Amino acid sequence: MEQESGSGIGRRSVLRGGALVSAGLVLPSAGAAVPAVLSASGPAAAQTLSGRPEARWGVQAGDVTTSSALVWVRSDRPARMIVETSATESFRNTRGTHGPLISPGTDFTGTTALSGLPPGEQVHYRVVLADPDDPRRTGEPVHGTFRTAPVRRRQGVRFVWSGDLAGQGWGINPERGGYRIFEEMRRGDPDFFLFSGDTIYADGPLTGSVTLPDGRVWRNVTTEEKAKVAETLAEFRGNFRYNLLDENLRCFNAQVPAIVQWDDHEVLNNWYPGEFLDDARYTEKSVDVLAARAKRAFSEYFPVPTLRPGHTEGRVHRVVRHGPLLDVFVLDMRTYRNRNSPNRQPEDAQGILGREQLEWLKRELRRSRAMWKVIASDMPLGLVVPDGATDFEAVANADPGAALGRELQIVELLRHIKHHRITGTVWLTTDVHHTSAQHYDPARAAFGDFEPFWEFVSGPLNAGAFPAAALDSTFGPERVFMKAPARANVSPAEGYQFYGEVDIDGESGELTVRLREEGGTVLFTTVLQPGRVGQ
Repeated sequence: MEQESGSGIGRRSVLRGGALVSAGLVLPSAGAAVPAVLSASGPAAAQTLSGRPEARWGVQAGDVTTSSALVWVRSDRPARMIVETSATESFRNTRGTHGPLISPGTDFTGTTALSGLPPGEQVHYRVVLADPDDPRRTGEPVHGTFRTAPVRRRQGVRFVWSGDLAGQGWGINPERGGYRIFEEMRRGDPDFFLFSGDTIYADGPLTGSVTLPDGRVWRNVTTEEKAKVAETLAEFRGNFRYNLLDENLRCFNAQVPAIVQWDDHEVLNNWYPGEFLDDARYTEKSVDVLAARAKRAFSEYFPVPTLRPGHTEGRVHRVVRHGPLLDVFVLDMRTYRNRNSPNRQPEDAQGILGREQLEWLKRELRRSRAMWKVIASDMPLGLVVPDGATDFEAVANADPGAALGRELQIVELLRHIKHHRITGTVWLTTDVHHTSAQHYDPARAAFGDFEPFWEFVSGPLNAGAFPAAALDSTFGPERVFMKAPARANVSPAEGYQFYGEVDIDGESGELTVRLREEGGTVLFTTVLQPGRVGQ
């Protein structure tokens, strides 16, 4: 067995028993016949048990805490989901949990909640799919693993974050090795992955090939659902299935649990509630209709507790508590925002978060007893993100003076953090398709009633890279580091694919941020000290 990390977890072990989908395979739509051709590597076909449920899209775990986790799977037909857990890879002693009956109503996806897990331990699990009419007929188990959060500080925490997958026409390219950045992150064996939005590009159709500026040809795996913009529920579902064609991502999902949020491209570029489209590609013009379909598909393809069937809140924003060192505050800057505009109104109660979410965030930050409080923001604060010639997409409005528009909510939040002496807040984000580190200081700001803090930007994972966004000085950002291309939509073949790494030391409490480029190069490192208001 391969052993590529300190935990002794190898690439083969996390996929043992799972059929591998070839990078060139066009995945069938829900209910379609199972294709005769599977992985060119061979073992999958030999393992197939004819007429029994198969989980060819792998497994994944999400929102892991000290004692709980969610486990996800997709079947190729109706099945009963069963999850067995063990402290060892041999599964000598197991504990079984019966999950849902998987059906076409959820596109044959299912999520099972695990509880009573030991803290700070490696948990091995396998998902078995059983014929609902004959429980003795089961498919080949699919294996995964994750570490629960520690209850003791000294164990430390390490995680990675990034976003922006399969955007701007750059999909799975087998000649490049597919989404190989996931294999690189997997080898580092982090405790979890913060998937910071743009998990798909529902508005980004793919073609079979794209000629690059230097004459090389980028070749995409294509599917029916990726041939046009997503409008129907089936098309949104197909966008999520598309990414799972990549073996690197399936291996990663089987070893590294995720905390997932969404941004705009799960629906379409720069969307906001109540918008109606003037776009000839769409027959459905109501963005609210499209967003509802996208959110349902998102909830089916990621293990998010607040989006599980029957959950009354049905929301993306939440706090994931990862032991005494870390709480992750997952924001939703899409669902509750006001319309994109010049963003310079003198009053703005709704803003980009909505009043209810802002009050939730302030309340949960006050309640947090974790040493570090990561605010997972799907959009940056001080980077200018335009939407057309006059409107703005994020918080900043390109006016360096007093706070206006959506900036007013950030004023309220930053003032709250300062006056309630909330320590250890760090902002992590993606969205802008380059990597950078900004330090915000009231001494440089037009608004000064806050404590200094850091914002770190990473991504894309596998999408077009773009030049650096301009800074808005309302909150006094200084760009300490940045790497970005000089032109727009640089392909992954030309580099500029990024992820970030956070390492919290259990002894000192120091938080180290590393900005990495695909290939493993560390571009920037900084160490933050615990116990400070803001940071």
